Amino acid sequence: MAAVINIWFEMPLRPSVTDRAIDLPPPYNLVPLREAGDAFAYACAIAGNQGAGTLVWVRRYDLAEFAVVLEPEEPLAEARRALYIGANALADALAVHAPPEKPITFDWPDTIRIDGVLVGGCRLGWPEGVRENEVPPWLVFSGMIRTVALRAVEPGARPHNGALEEVGFEMLDAGEIVASFARHLMHGFHEWSEAGFAPVAKGWLDRLPRKENQRVRLAGNGDLLLFRAAELQPAKRRNLRTALATPSWLDPAMGAPWL
Repeated sequence: MAAVINIWFEMPLRPSVTDRAIDLPPPYNLVPLREAGDAFAYACAIAGNQGAGTLVWVRRYDLAEFAVVLEPEEPLAEARRALYIGANALADALAVHAPPEKPITFDWPDTIRIDGVLVGGCRLGWPEGVRENEVPPWLVFSGMIRTVALRAVEPGARPHNGALEEVGFEMLDAGEIVASFARHLMHGFHEWSEAGFAPVAKGWLDRLPRKENQRVRLAGNGDLLLFRAAELQPAKRRNLRTALATPSWLDPAMGAPWL
């Protein structure tokens, strides 16, 4: 685990007992926000001062909303692949509580579905002006999962968008999801440092639905490569940086997953 901390985390001071509302491993420094907070925006604003391991959590029961500050050693083009580690960690945290017949899948690059229903997704931020070949001073990975649907709209009217409670999850505290994510994230970075990015990529791609006779691969900069059957050259290449500019799962008017 030390390898992960050396690469991605400095050792911040642990939060006081009065500040800790969820059970986080020692490398994390919890920053709780009120219900109206924006974890992603707040984490990006404080990342330069607070440093790696800072985890911002919005205290809401209908959303598991959080963001964590990372400090990579790789150039931005490679460090951006942290999105996949974070997505794997969030999916693994959900899988612990998911009904066995409800598969957890991804839409590239940032959406999380359970049994085909959009429940949330991920974001990745970095400082403006950082070039692809430069090491960014920080990254922010953010996740948001809808746990409860508060709108008075019947699930049948929105069969592809929903909440955890609507896809068979038992009552699950949002803080439990965040704490479980934090532990899985540490494991993911440890795996990257010990075995390289290949197992991380495999774990993510295993959750990506694909067409028959279609092969997929993640490029060294995180772009998605699509291959037809046995062809050696990709038929399409989807740019990760461009795709992350606008979260595909986020309703900008509501500041929450589409519902």
